[in-house]
Amino acid sequence: MFSSIKIAIVIMMMAGAGGGFLYVKTLKSDLATSEANNAKLLDSVSEQQAVITQQRVDFESIMTANKELQDTQRVLQTELKNLDERFNKINGRGEVRDIGKLAAERSKSVERIINNASNKAMRCVEIAMGAELTEKEKNATKKSEINSECPSIANPNYVPY
Repeated sequence: MFSSIKIAIVIMMMAGAGGGFLYVKTLKSDLATSEANNAKLLDSVSEQQAVITQQRVDFESIMTANKELQDTQRVLQTELKNLDERFNKINGRGEVRDIGKLAAERSKSVERIINNASNKAMRCVEIAMGAELTEKEKNATKKSEINSECPSIANPNYVPY
């Protein structure tokens, strides 16, 4: 009977040692999996930081382009107001000038004026769409040399008096 108790204790000790061995082996396996997952997470974090950095750069470039667009819009609105004031001048009798009546009375003069203004306006559109300024446009400093339809974008060196 005493020897069967010894055998039972030895078997229980061996089973405990075997169970401990399996437990440690499982822990090592779980640790390896956790380390692999951690490495993937670190890679993912660095990728996300790169994306965030790129988004910040993109945001700044969008804000810069938006500011430039707003500045251009402000200039164009001012020029539109100036153009509107040209057509709606009040004559010496206190009446608003009638372009249609003037065109009927002095058709050649009005046609020449409108054609010249249309050509200047088309050049303004070209410049607004990205066309390069000519040397003549860049160097214009006198009122007689400028594009009167859009002097702020067509003639950067012109300073009105």
